[in-house]
Amino acid sequence: MRLDGRENNQLREIKFTHNFTKNALGSVLVEFGDTKVIVTASVELKKPKWMTDEDERGWVTAEYSLLPSSTNTRCKRERDKISGRTHEIQRLIGRSLRACVDLNKMPKMTITIDADVIQADGGTRTASICGGYLALKDAVEKLLQSGDLAENPIIEPVGAVSIGIVDNEIKLDLNYEEDSHARVDSNVVLTKSGKIVDFQTTSEGEPYEYEKMLELFRIAKSGIEEIIKKY
Repeated sequence: MRLDGRENNQLREIKFTHNFTKNALGSVLVEFGDTKVIVTASVELKKPKWMTDEDERGWVTAEYSLLPSSTNTRCKRERDKISGRTHEIQRLIGRSLRACVDLNKMPKMTITIDADVIQADGGTRTASICGGYLALKDAVEKLLQSGDLAENPIIEPVGAVSIGIVDNEIKLDLNYEEDSHARVDSNVVLTKSGKIVDFQTTSEGEPYEYEKMLELFRIAKSGIEEIIKKY
């Protein structure tokens, strides 16, 4: 039994509140236990400047930030230059969401997912991916209603969860206390059909066995299936 009373393979309490803000085309408050992230989807009816004239695809990108009071000690706003960690997380969110859409079905359109962490207790990047998918889905539905999209570009849902080895036991959906003491730390991103988008796993101490990696993945997959059912 863990400090918060969960079984090792049990997710934290998860909640998705849609239409959390009124201006964004899609907005979701994501709650994984005490981790809370506001995720919004904004739309520009033009493709990114870096795309060539011949490229008719649309694009999905992401920005991520920790608000100053989201952690135990105030973190500074990244105004002029983002950290390597933030850049890594933004790229992870962006490529995870692009994996679940057909960019050819959203021509000359850019959808930006903004994930702002208002309270951090572990798993902020995976919570941002789950909320990002839902905000993207809500935005797409409105674009279909308005006629800005001719067909639905979403292929299938995508979900994500953290998992690790703490005190020699595999534990799903780590909170901050568990994450900070994990011997192995992993983030898993899968589509609803079980295809792998991202599987990041790092040993923070001694190396671990191949069989443990397979068990990590199996438990994470089960957790993601449960998360997607909550969509």
